[in-house]
This record gives sequence, structure tokens and C-alpha cells, in this order.
Amino acid sequence: MHRDGIHDWDSAVRYAQEAERLGVYSFWSAEAWGHDGITPLAYLAGKTETIKLGTGIIQGGTRSPALVGMTAMTLQSMSGGRFLLGLGTSGPQVVEGWHGVPFAGAVSRLAETADIVRMVCSGERLVYNGRHYTLPLPGGEGKAIRSGAPPTEPPAVYFASLGPNSLRMCGEVADGWLGTSFIPETADVFFDDIRAGAESAGRSLDEIDLEAAAGIEFTDDVEEAAARHARGIAFTLGAMGSAKTNFYNDAFCRQGWADAAKEVQRLWISGERDLARERVPVELALKVNMIGNDADVLERLRVYRDAGVDTIRAGIAGDTVNDRIANLERFMHLVGELNAEA
Repeated sequence: MHRDGIHDWDSAVRYAQEAERLGVYSFWSAEAWGHDGITPLAYLAGKTETIKLGTGIIQGGTRSPALVGMTAMTLQSMSGGRFLLGLGTSGPQVVEGWHGVPFAGAVSRLAETADIVRMVCSGERLVYNGRHYTLPLPGGEGKAIRSGAPPTEPPAVYFASLGPNSLRMCGEVADGWLGTSFIPETADVFFDDIRAGAESAGRSLDEIDLEAAAGIEFTDDVEEAAARHARGIAFTLGAMGSAKTNFYNDAFCRQGWADAAKEVQRLWISGERDLARERVPVELALKVNMIGNDADVLERLRVYRDAGVDTIRAGIAGDTVNDRIANLERFMHLVGELNAEA
């Protein structure tokens, strides 16, 4: 919704309503440096009835934890308990460049935010002593306050984690993981750290909803579609961060694609962007997307399932909202087939 339908909210509503009708579990709204990721969900809460509504993600450190808690309480109330809180660190380019907030300590700040959000929603008086947040501030006139709104069930908290430290923190603290730059054949690059974090906190990996993003495109010309998707990955490898800090690029490097990822990044930063797009391996696009006919997509679904993924966050391709709805229905039929196998 945040990419294809951002200027056409009526189409976004229609797509969400059709997704709900088709049995889709959740609908996610993101933010980068355009529209925020929260307001669209408030709008959709009044237009839908059963589908879960999640922020995928809102940027950590850009709002006070108590404000995030207030927002969570509001969306939980408006949606009848359907809100999912997706949090992520974003990166220093956006957090420091757009918001003017220091990025240092972003991972541990995210964990403290989750703690405080749960306290706010549960109606606890806010007394918190963390590395980043101390409530109330010492030496001032602040007092420990509890929310004036009725307590509500805290939303499930999802972390969009990519680096090892962030993944372990996800396992320790979060209810779910929002995976990107994810190749199911190398899922252990992510899941081993999440598992380690969960076990250190006395939890099991089975307690965490492992969600992975994948683009879905039905086509008879797999080669053309894969090449097009590959060219699109160049922006992620080259522009989603600086030469020093690009969490997406690092994730692909840890999954065995370091040579290509670093070369694409080098070309992009040097201004040779057309060449960078051509250097992304087509095989990589086939790994992170589901492209082809029904049998091709179903086989990739099996690979994700067997890797341990619980939920697919499907980016459905289509030139119009009608195309996307038709392709979503086709995809959900395949999901039904997969679940019947299990």
C-alpha cells in the first residue's frame, strides 16, 4: 500500500477489503521519508473488520516510547484489538538526516521502547530506568504517570531486524520478526541469532512469528521478470545506506552474495547506476521473490515453509488495483494448497 497506492487511498481501501475477504491475515503500512506508517492504519481500521493492521515499520527513536504506546492504545481501541506494532531501527541516513536524532544505540533503544509500550498499554505507572530512557526524568518536576485511557491488550511487537545483535534482541524481546533481504535457502543466517536470543531469555523460537517479505509476480516470461526485479534490487544494495552503513547489503553478504553486493554498491555510489543495475545477479532476484506460473510460485512457497518461515508478507505485482486483487486471489489459492499439504 505504501508504494503502489500511496496517492490513491480509495484503491488502498478496496485492496485491503478484498484482502480481508480472501482471508489474508494482516495488512502492513511502512514509512521512510514520505507519508507516515500509522495514519493509514487508522483510516483502514474504520474500513475493515477482521484483518490485522500492522506498522511495517515505524522508525525507532523518532517518537518517544510513551507516544508510541499512546498510538498503540489508540489503534488497538479503534481496530478492536487488530493492531500489530512493527518497529525497526531504520538507518543513520534517515534517522540522523531526516529526523535529526542520533542513531547510536538504536538496537537497545528499540528494546526499551517495546518495554515501555507494553507498560503504557497495560495501565502501569511509568517508572523506568534504562540505558536510553529514564522515566520520570531525575531532578525535574516530572512525576510517574499511568495512561488516562483504559488499559488494553498490548499489541504484538514485531522487530525488523537484520544484523546479528538486532536479531538476537528480536529473539529476546519481540513477538514476531519482519524479515527483508531474506533468502530461504540461507534462513539460518537470521534464525540462528533469533533462536539464540530467544533461548537466552528462556523462550523458544516457536513463540516468535517469523515473517519474510517476498515479491509475487505471475508470468510466463520468468527471465524478463527476474531481470527486471534484479535491476530493482540495485537500489537496496547501493542506496539504502552509505558506503559505511547498509544493513540490507550486509545481510546479503552474510548469505553468500558478498561479491555481487559490494560491487553493486561500489558502482551505485560512484554514480554508475545503470551499470550497477545490470550487475545484480538474476539468480538473486529469483531467490528473494516468487516469479513464474502457479507451479513455480507454489514450489517457492514450499521452500519458505521448509526453511521455517511462518508467514509470507507478499508484495503482489499488478498494473492496476484490479490486477493486484486478481493476483492476490490466485496467490491465496496457492497458500491454501500449501496449508492443505501441511
